[in-house]
Amino acid sequence: MKKSYYLLYLLIGLAFSSQAQDTIPKQDNISKNAIGLRFGNNHGLGVEISYQKKLSVKNRLELDLGFTNDNNTDAIKLSGIYQWYWNIEKELDWFAGFGGGFGSWNTNDNYNNGYGSDNGIFAVINGDIGIEYHFKEIPVQIAIDLRPELVFNNYQKNDFGINAGLAMRYKF
Repeated sequence: MKKSYYLLYLLIGLAFSSQAQDTIPKQDNISKNAIGLRFGNNHGLGVEISYQKKLSVKNRLELDLGFTNDNNTDAIKLSGIYQWYWNIEKELDWFAGFGGGFGSWNTNDNYNNGYGSDNGIFAVINGDIGIEYHFKEIPVQIAIDLRPELVFNNYQKNDFGINAGLAMRYKF
């Protein structure tokens, strides 16, 4: 009989302790909006204007507008990435996601070895994984990420690449 009471007390104690764990507020570094710059490589087209919109407690949408204008090529790309994020420590989060985008490019005669200029549109499917730090004193975050990208019909004729990036955004 005593064992039954001990078991009952144990179950009640576990029920109350698990409920108490749910009521503890969790650290949420993600603001409703963030805007800034992302410096990438490969299919990121160099510098991107980056905007993030919080969708829920664990999800957000990131939109990036990238452009390049070098001696031989002009290109622009818009991509959107749906991200999940998790807290590691107080100001440190990691995130992962997937998305896609599209863009256009224009090359001149020098890029094509004198065979004329070329232009077109392209599409991209990408993933994303990274880590970000949120400053306490100022509403700024910095992030590094890797984006494997599969590109269709781009000017470099490369179909797959890894776009590594460093971003700094103002949170509001």
